[in-house]
Amino acid sequence: MPEYTVVEQGRLGPSRRTDEFEGDEYGAGVSYILVDMPPGAGVRLHRHPYPEIFIVQEGQATYTVGSATLEVQAPQTVLVSAAVPHAFVNSGDGPLRQVDIHVSPKFITEWLEPGA
Repeated sequence: MPEYTVVEQGRLGPSRRTDEFEGDEYGAGVSYILVDMPPGAGVRLHRHPYPEIFIVQEGQATYTVGSATLEVQAPQTVLVSAAVPHAFVNSGDGPLRQVDIHVSPKFITEWLEPGA
């Protein structure tokens, strides 16, 4: 691995509401997702075999983590332990911007609810 690597956001794996950095492609032991979601949008229930860290930078969201329901507002951080089911939805009036850090070089997701 080189001493450093700069990755332009345009090189990340985009979807409609996120940009994804999979660390394995760059020799890094961590992956992340840049989230920019409108009100009402979210991610259905799922889990990972590693911890995930959500850094809420703007807006507010309602998280389901295990049996708990959390109301989170920027600037707060949520840490979810490995194997714990979780989901979130933008419950605010404006955009939800957050960074989701996956403590893994690859995304490994088990979806627990059917897709839309």
